[in-house]
Formats: sequence, C-alpha cells, structure tokens
Amino acid sequence: MTKGWKWFFGISSLLFLLFAFWQINDPDPMWWVPVYLIAALTSGFAFFGKFSVNLLVFFTFSYLIAAVFFWPDNILGWIGEEWQQKDLSMKTTAMETNREFFGLTLSAILFALQAIIGRRKRLLENQN
Repeated sequence: MTKGWKWFFGISSLLFLLFAFWQINDPDPMWWVPVYLIAALTSGFAFFGKFSVNLLVFFTFSYLIAAVFFWPDNILGWIGEEWQQKDLSMKTTAMETNREFFGLTLSAILFALQAIIGRRKRLLENQN
C-alpha cells in the first residue's frame, strides 16, 4: 500500500470519528453513530494495513442497499437549501434524508476502496 493511501485512510478514520460524534445530537443516534464508527474503524485498520476484504465487501453492499432507502427526491434543491442556510442545523426532514443518503454512500465508497486495496495487497503477498 502506498503512503498516499495510508494517509487517505488515516484522515478518513479521523473524519468518520468526527461524523460519529456529530451524530450524538441526531434524532436517532443509535443508528447513525455506529454507522460512522464502523467506517472509522475499518479506515483505522486500513491505515495500519489490515484489511478484511470479505467484511468490507459485505459493508459496501449493505450500506449501498441502505442508501437506496434514503434516495433523495431533489438533490439540487437540497444543495440550494444547505447553501442558503449557511449552518449545519436541520431545518427539514428532506435535509436529514439527503444527508443520511450521502453519508451511507460515502461510507460505501470508502469500504469499496478499502476492499480493492486490501485485495490488491493480498494478491501481491501471495505472489511473493
């Protein structure tokens, strides 16, 4: 694994810890804190070169399936509302739904990247 990927996963781990912390005041923290803690934990393991590829593939598809249930109605309208609001408070349920969709999607992308890098690492180790 290159130094760039290592730092990417380290920074991702810290960011997802921050996301989990912000979810403590969410109306349903019992769901969203663990969602982001799992992403932080897998990123932390990836930073240290530890990958469970099968588990990462499972998380990727699980989070993508969950994201489908939060599919936004109007992404551009949501971006405009966020831009006008200029803070992170939730004014509408549509804002919360859109944020949850993007959180799940971002996590799934992160899991997929970790699975790809982990698989590549495993293949290189098996060649030697």
